[in-house]
Amino acid sequence: MTLVHTVLFQFKDAVQPEAVKAACKNFLSLKDTCIHPTANKPYILSLAGGKDNSPEGIQHGLTHGFVVTFSSVEDRDYYVSRDPVHQAFAKNVGDIVEQVTVVDFLDGVY
Repeated sequence: MTLVHTVLFQFKDAVQPEAVKAACKNFLSLKDTCIHPTANKPYILSLAGGKDNSPEGIQHGLTHGFVVTFSSVEDRDYYVSRDPVHQAFAKNVGDIVEQVTVVDFLDGVY
């Protein structure tokens, strides 16, 4: 059963568009640069994201969304708490992000 990790960002108003694009590109690169510590290969099953374009108007300031898929809770837990590549990304993006919302779920578990 796969675990889906959703991440929503609101970037600070003063951040230049180039910096936002670079942060998004860096986030998407995590699929290839996050390496499992025992398998020694990438462990993110899929990672997709982009700029919001919803016409509903209920984004509450969030502007960009990403969906990361893992094969297990354990892989997600490693990613969130110990993966050095993810930790470095989170530290770097922290300076330009106003708000982050994360929702995780196991696909099909209600």
